[in-house]
Amino acid sequence: MKYTLLGKSGLRVSELCLGTMTFGTEWGWGADKDESKKIFDAYANAGGNFLDTANRYTEGTSEKFLSEFIASDRDHFVLATKYTLYDKPADPNYCGNHRKNLMRSVRESLKRLNTDHIDLLWLHMWDSTTPVDEIMRGLDDLVSRGIVHYIGISDTPAWIVSQANMLADLRGWTQFVALQIEYSLLQRSPERDLLPMAKALELTVTPWGAIAGGALTGKYLKGENGRVPATSARRSEKATELAKVVMRLAEKIGATPAQVAFQWTRQRAQSIVPIIGARTAAQLHDNLGILNLTLPDDAMHELDEASAIELGFPHDFLVSNAVKQAAYGGIYDEIPKRQL
Repeated sequence: MKYTLLGKSGLRVSELCLGTMTFGTEWGWGADKDESKKIFDAYANAGGNFLDTANRYTEGTSEKFLSEFIASDRDHFVLATKYTLYDKPADPNYCGNHRKNLMRSVRESLKRLNTDHIDLLWLHMWDSTTPVDEIMRGLDDLVSRGIVHYIGISDTPAWIVSQANMLADLRGWTQFVALQIEYSLLQRSPERDLLPMAKALELTVTPWGAIAGGALTGKYLKGENGRVPATSARRSEKATELAKVVMRLAEKIGATPAQVAFQWTRQRAQSIVPIIGARTAAQLHDNLGILNLTLPDDAMHELDEASAIELGFPHDFLVSNAVKQAAYGGIYDEIPKRQL
């Protein structure tokens, strides 16, 4: 396992992050404690130090399992958890991005994790109600108190992330250093704004869903039903065709379909640390195979072509011939462009 810096910070994280949403059986499909420990050990023995959980994962069991697994060497691991999602149904202030829930949720996570600090705290998703300055001030207070070391943001529109970091920069508050989003061959819409924004702001991207819930491994082609309804995009005609391409290329280069799908995200032209998760140690070992995998250029090209999306306005408009003529005076190719 190699290491990389998390965003503009000096924090050193492994090139793969272990997602632990599968730690616990409360949701009916996760791993029990023994299997969770095997998954954790396989990742740690490979040199991984970056752990991702959340207050809601398996009703808090994920955090509790992790607290035991890292207890003997707590400071070796970069422990990331999240706040936003509810801990108590039907109570308006037991969820959301606001300061009251932030402080409450972090306090409860610290108890479950049996630690006095969180290395990386994610805002889990945008709630559309809390002012940005309230969020950033609250997060900065936690950093100032040493309870949280770094902050990241997940599942939030690009313009809000940009606004938040600009505000924090102007006021001398802690800025987000990482962005967590769904990103895969089947979900490339972040390429419109989220990924360019992350590159411009020097945010490390930790994509979830890189194998699209298993759809890109071909499991639905093999007759597995899984937890995804038939109407889901992960079981669409496009998903089926993409899975066929991934499976064919995997056989050609001697890899598994999951490895090909994960590695495609790693070979994008920016700082990306994929979140790998598993329900069994065998699955985790398979995912770790990407550490020794590089997709050849022709395979990357074929995957890019098969999964291509329209970027839409204004992106397509700005590279149209008419705009090139109007904005560059007919010498578009002679003027260097800043690649964000």
